[in-house]
Amino acid sequence: MEGKPMVLRVLAATGVATSLLGSSAFGGNPTPPPDRIVIDSVAVNGSGCPTGTAAVAVSPDNTAFTVTYSNYLAQVGPGSAPTDNRKDCQLKLLVHVPGGYTFAVVSASYSGFASLAPGASGTQRASYHFQGTAHPTRSTHHFKGGFTGNWQTTDTVDIAARVFAPCGEERNLDINTELRVDRGTSSPSATSFLQMDSTDGSIKTVYNLAWKKCRR
Repeated sequence: MEGKPMVLRVLAATGVATSLLGSSAFGGNPTPPPDRIVIDSVAVNGSGCPTGTAAVAVSPDNTAFTVTYSNYLAQVGPGSAPTDNRKDCQLKLLVHVPGGYTFAVVSASYSGFASLAPGASGTQRASYHFQGTAHPTRSTHHFKGGFTGNWQTTDTVDIAARVFAPCGEERNLDINTELRVDRGTSSPSATSFLQMDSTDGSIKTVYNLAWKKCRR
């Protein structure tokens, strides 16, 4: 991994969040948390998110947070270093939620731009989990060569598979992403790349949240 970890403090405006009915481990018929959520500590590290190139923000209604990248690109071809074909980013978020509530990530959307020569291919991977949990949620998406244009992927977690943060405990939410480009049978003179950013640095990865009210 390249670069030193970057620490941010992100504050959400007061708002109303979407709620889901509680399971047997939580109070039923919850009301939305009326107060703000705070991502108090964000450590960002990786070859795809050097210092100063990633930012995190929480939506005003507490239902989502976004990660914006400005230099997340994997590529192969003339002038590329051997390590340029794979880029990654690791985020550690300490999320403070209003008292009596907990949350889970229910979906994530990723977007960017790709230019893959015929015969080349690209891969976008992601995983997230709460610190101390055994089974992270993972996803993998593949892109075939002969494609140039914008791309977007969306991962949705089934209700039965959602992992909520433990009530009354603060644990890091770890998010790991990766972009990879393989030359395959493409011409050695061809450049192929996969990026999770844009020319104006405004591409955002969006994570949507579900809420539950904890039992007292």
